[in-house]
Amino acid sequence: MQRTFLSMRYCTLIAAITACFSLGLAPTSQATIIVYNVNMNGPNEAPANNSPGIGSGTVTIDTVLNTMAINVSFSGLTGTTTAAHIHAATALPLTGTAGVATQTPTFSGFPLGVTAGTYVNTYDLTLATSYNAAYVTANGGTVASAQTALLSAMDTGRAYFNIHSSTFGGGEIRGFLITAVPEPSSILLTGLAAVGCVVAYRRKRRKVASTIEHTECI
Repeated sequence: MQRTFLSMRYCTLIAAITACFSLGLAPTSQATIIVYNVNMNGPNEAPANNSPGIGSGTVTIDTVLNTMAINVSFSGLTGTTTAAHIHAATALPLTGTAGVATQTPTFSGFPLGVTAGTYVNTYDLTLATSYNAAYVTANGGTVASAQTALLSAMDTGRAYFNIHSSTFGGGEIRGFLITAVPEPSSILLTGLAAVGCVVAYRRKRRKVASTIEHTECI
């Protein structure tokens, strides 16, 4: 009986560990907030160019509020800005070209006619005005289907942020949207939480085992 009890105990312990890690390490796609990093430069363009321009920032998706928050900065362009968009979806991750997915002729309020600047804005992904009309048509014909397609492209590394200029009409600097990696501190906290779950569980099981043994002796 004791051997059977111990076998069940360890099986349940493994299940507890699995549950703890499942709670702490849920896939990013299940999160309410999804942050994508973007690093833009000339060599990332297709075709590549030797522009000294650079840019970086984040695109943050809230899957509950259905919003897309953009926060990017750029500098060193050889020409002045004429437009900026997110393009999707390329055939393969992190390479190739695609049509404009977001608002045209450019993101609303994006600084134009400059070689450096910062752009911060939030878009409602449930509005048709947040997309290129041609993108909506090509992806199911509804705003909802366009949103699904865009988020899928971002999640699979097939969407890129492109800044067009007077020197490079097709885009002077661009960068693919990459899902942000959790900070080491977050990973450590997750690990500690899992260890805590296991320790608490083992203490509880020891108490139960002790009670059973005492009862059998009586």
